[in-house]
Amino acid sequence: MVRSERQHDRDERAARELSPVDRAQVQHRVLRVLIVGQIVGAAALGSSVTIGAFVVQDILGSDTPFGGIATATVTMGTAFMSQVLARMMICRGRRGGLRTGYLLAALGGVIAVVGVEASSLQWFLVGLFLFGNGQAANLLARYAATDLAEPAERSTAMSQVVFASTFGAVFGPLLIRPFQWAGESWFDLSTYSGPWLASSVFLSLAALNTSIRLRPDPLVLSGGTLAPPSRLGLRAAFHHIAATGEGRLALSAMVISQATMVAVMTMTPVHLRLHGHENVSPYVVSLHIAGMFAFSPLVGRYSDRFGRVSAIVVAAVLLVVASVLSSVSGEGQVMLFPSLWLLGVGWNFGLIGGSSLLVESVHESVRVRVQGTADLLMSFCGGLAGFASGFVRRAIGFHLLAAGSLVLASVLLVYVLVGSGHARPTVTGLLRPR
Repeated sequence: MVRSERQHDRDERAARELSPVDRAQVQHRVLRVLIVGQIVGAAALGSSVTIGAFVVQDILGSDTPFGGIATATVTMGTAFMSQVLARMMICRGRRGGLRTGYLLAALGGVIAVVGVEASSLQWFLVGLFLFGNGQAANLLARYAATDLAEPAERSTAMSQVVFASTFGAVFGPLLIRPFQWAGESWFDLSTYSGPWLASSVFLSLAALNTSIRLRPDPLVLSGGTLAPPSRLGLRAAFHHIAATGEGRLALSAMVISQATMVAVMTMTPVHLRLHGHENVSPYVVSLHIAGMFAFSPLVGRYSDRFGRVSAIVVAAVLLVVASVLSSVSGEGQVMLFPSLWLLGVGWNFGLIGGSSLLVESVHESVRVRVQGTADLLMSFCGGLAGFASGFVRRAIGFHLLAAGSLVLASVLLVYVLVGSGHARPTVTGLLRPR
């Protein structure tokens, strides 16, 4: 603790002495460190969450409506811990919050293994809730990329960190079978235990990378912790978001993009398994995750050049198209490849455009607290969508579930074009550089 306080004091002194050139150099270093953490953390999340629904089905039966509870529990853990980690960052900077998030997620992976081995849904869900810390840390890392970025380059900086998730998230699901084999052959574990154990190792490495290399702390250098710690509560933070048209639009884009994506994505592996296409599932999920992250640099540059609102319009259009393709996919797997890919790209536009708009819509004295609140609401609504998706699929089918996502995406499109007040773009301004 004493060592942490001394490092914090050194970072504060550096903040007062930082020149523009030094600031740019530190920003490049921060981005490199965050990128490594994103790759490792995304590999852990991608490889394990893919099989969460399968574990629940093995415990409760293949026709259980609770298939979405695995993703829902992870996202609920992400929502709750976004607040806790954001509070830590306000007081001590980004490093402590990110490190804590990765370590708790690693512990959650170990507990999930205990649940799988004991066929205990309770232990498995406890592990998944803690595992959500990894996603919370990865999400908050995108804001860390903007702490020292120039205002006109915030989306680009954020997109570089989000893009880094591509490498881990795409290859993570493809590593499921090797991890399963390793768990069974080397440790005599159950089929689905190996990926969770490997994820814990990856997340521990992410924590080590952040703890050692994220020095100096970008939030401290930007002055984000120099003011007295904010006592802004959840309701007050939400009020700051809702006080402006930009804030309301930013939050709407983040929440609807997350809920639409999670609802369809969660049930896609289950839908494929029920129709005899389980072997295709990892490839569909990998393509989906590639859509979520691989085009981030282009999305970031688009958002910086044409504006955050224009990026949100693109997000809504892509989510509408993706939902339509899912709803007409039938019992085969062919249409789900482009559908899940577009779903990921649309989510990326919504996340980067909405997050960048959120950063610019509130005063910097409450920015970190508001970021945690927005991520809480985004993850909470995504968790509800993931949990409800299993019941909706069983009651009315996967295709009507996708139609429900279509309605959500259409609401976002109508809102950004008609009801977002002075944040609304003009038709001719959508493709005009700012």
